Amino acid sequence: MSELPYGSWPSPLTAAAATAGSPRYEGAAFAGDEIWWGESLPDEGGRTAVRRRGADGAIENVLPAPWNARSRVHEYGGGSWAATEDGRLFFVEKSDQRVWTLRPGEEPHALTAATDEDVRYGGLRWQEGMLLAVREHHGDDPVPHRDIVSIDAEGAVTSLVGGSAFLAQPALSPGGRHLAWVAWDHPDMPWDRTQVRVGRVEDGVVAEWTSVSSGETAALQPEWDSADELLFADDASGRWNVSRVRLDAGLDADVVLAADADTGGPLWVLGLRWYAPRRDGGVLAVQTQGSDRLVAIDPDGTASPIDLPATTRLVVEASDGVRALVSGAGTGGSGIWLIGTDGAAQRITPAPGGIAREWYPAGRPVTFAGPHGEVHAFDFPPTNPEVTASAGELPPYVVFVHGGPTSHVGGVADGKIAFFTSRGVGVLDVNYGGSSGYGRAYRERLRGQWGIVDVDDVAAAASGLVAEGRADPQRLAIEGGSAGGWTVLAALVGTDVFGAGISRYGVGDARALAADTHDFEARYLDGLIGPLPEAESLYLQRSPLSRPERFRVPLLLLQGAEDAVVPPAQSDAIRAALAARGVPHAYVLYEGEGHGFRRGETMVHALETELAFLGQVFGFQTPGVEPIELS
Repeated sequence: MSELPYGSWPSPLTAAAATAGSPRYEGAAFAGDEIWWGESLPDEGGRTAVRRRGADGAIENVLPAPWNARSRVHEYGGGSWAATEDGRLFFVEKSDQRVWTLRPGEEPHALTAATDEDVRYGGLRWQEGMLLAVREHHGDDPVPHRDIVSIDAEGAVTSLVGGSAFLAQPALSPGGRHLAWVAWDHPDMPWDRTQVRVGRVEDGVVAEWTSVSSGETAALQPEWDSADELLFADDASGRWNVSRVRLDAGLDADVVLAADADTGGPLWVLGLRWYAPRRDGGVLAVQTQGSDRLVAIDPDGTASPIDLPATTRLVVEASDGVRALVSGAGTGGSGIWLIGTDGAAQRITPAPGGIAREWYPAGRPVTFAGPHGEVHAFDFPPTNPEVTASAGELPPYVVFVHGGPTSHVGGVADGKIAFFTSRGVGVLDVNYGGSSGYGRAYRERLRGQWGIVDVDDVAAAASGLVAEGRADPQRLAIEGGSAGGWTVLAALVGTDVFGAGISRYGVGDARALAADTHDFEARYLDGLIGPLPEAESLYLQRSPLSRPERFRVPLLLLQGAEDAVVPPAQSDAIRAALAARGVPHAYVLYEGEGHGFRRGETMVHALETELAFLGQVFGFQTPGVEPIELS
């Protein structure tokens, strides 16, 4: 085994391989005898295709280029396609946000009419011979109008129900007599407070409705177990667990299985589902406590784990009551699995290949003491089967900060993590206070404290790793995107822990974000910082751009030119502040990219740029990756 400095280890895992190893899946469905799934294709500009595996094992497109199944409801979209039992596809075309339809081998044709107004559809669901959708209408009023609609075979759109600012996850009962859905209003986000509502359907519309949840919890995902029995996920106990309510028995909900884990998560995109009813009266459910696991819950409440290589980002994409399709990610890559009648998991999508398992680090769950309580994280040490470092040398580390800030990471080494660790750069993936996956109390630690708790927690985690003797305190970097980018910038101006930062479309000015962002997040900062204008002084205190003199260490800025969530103006202002103070930095603006990069060339360039930046700042060579110049 050769000996080389940390960071300069040669690795077979290129940026292209790291990107290709974790494809982005967007839904799956049973379509007759076939299984279909949505997949973002980086080599085709990041478009979302619907694909299938043929009898010979070959993968082919159901939705061919240039069609792109992408919804823009809530800006984040989701639920952009659905399939019928006889193999008909419905999808939302990105370019016009109309609903289109096709049968494999035929040309798509528009189902909903063209309009001069901005009308979007998302959350498509085929049930009881009916196509359901969430419709978002941007008219003269700056606040969009949303309703749940049905769309018939001729393209006629019928409004079933509205009545709230936001609606999601419509579910039609067997026989079509009742509709259940999730509703919430500003200033709440769907992980704060929602209602699960049930309405009687008469003459094709909801005649009247009632709420089966308290309105004080973040109830999610109604699913019908029978015509009169409804399941939904609720966190009244502090953890999202599945509850059951009978419409003919007073609407009192009973918990199916009380577990110290979450069956549910932040409803950032439409179409997310974390469990599915089974015909035998049981439930197939994802349970999250940091990492994810899939369990089968029998009618008597007994839970049995299902052996699955994926332990993060688990979603129950589809179920016919006997079988289910589950997507998720495990070490080395993501995939979709068929859960059969015997509970065995069969991979449907191609397995990641090319790089042997020993190149991927094992995630070590760690908990550090922080000023606000325990901080959960996963440590991925430098891992390379062919190279080691000199005795006594400590490795550089990058602290990853997820977005949201309500998202969470599950301790899986994906291609990006292994890209760094195989070269001798450790990764600490932090679930700071505010992250989901550890219950409501941990999630609400961030209420009113964004820019404080998250910063303190990532600094405590990084310092804890140093105290264990696992990381070089002089070579600690911090990297994050969106809300994670805010924490990166706030940590750089608020602590002395980190020697470099990488911000992907990060927030530098909270007031500008509140003014510029879209309707879904228009009141998000009320809960994270405080309502405006009353809390304006807090926005100023917390915003990194309010303290430009505190920018002292090198910073890399990566930004999408078409980002509607965190517009480029934020990164432009940060770059100007760095330039004014002579702080070394680099800024890359990617044309054609929005909030989150999807194009293959962008993802490869961004990953190589991050490594080159770390090498430049921390003084190590980057074999196979061109150096970067800092301004």
